Amino acid sequence: MQVDLRQFARALTACVLVAVFAIPQGLFAQVEHVVNPADLQKAAVDASRARQQNLESLHAFFSSEKARQALKSVHADPKQVNNAIASLSDDELARLASRVRKAQADFAAGKLSDRDLIVILIAIAALILIIVAVR
Repeated sequence: MQVDLRQFARALTACVLVAVFAIPQGLFAQVEHVVNPADLQKAAVDASRARQQNLESLHAFFSSEKARQALKSVHADPKQVNNAIASLSDDELARLASRVRKAQADFAAGKLSDRDLIVILIAIAALILIIVAVR
């Protein structure tokens, strides 16, 4: 009995291909994920919560009476500024919210005068409108 090498190679190749296609692909995909889905969900919830807090901070700042007066003095529409706030990216929103919080804290501590607060408010409103206009 003589073994033909070509026929043996074909049979071996066929067996390997049958084994590869017979094994469900899901078994190969059940590798441990690098990031846990629960961690991803928690990160998404945290990011959403931070964005909401930043939005509330800016809306509260721009809805104050001094803010409305400052915006009217430079002929800016407070509604347009509030609408523009919602279209900012998370990073831009976080930066502006931190500036607003710092300005409010400095004003409350007496480090800023009314005039300084108005100048900061106008600068932040202008920055928001420029960012939205560029998009």
